[in-house]
Amino acid sequence: MFGQLGLPEMLIIMVIALLVFGPKKLPSLGKSLGEGIISFKKALSGQDEAEKNQDGHEEKPKT
Repeated sequence: MFGQLGLPEMLIIMVIALLVFGPKKLPSLGKSLGEGIISFKKALSGQDEAEKNQDGHEEKPKT
């Protein structure tokens, strides 16, 4: 019943998001959502543990 979303459905969702959040907040909202998804995938795959040095020290995140 809720199969794949087609182009018309995606356009309707984008228009509603534009009306709700406004054009100024959409880029920052998309960036935060993307970063959240990436960190979630890294946590699931265990890449956080792979970032440790051979000495056992964690690398500090670059800001």
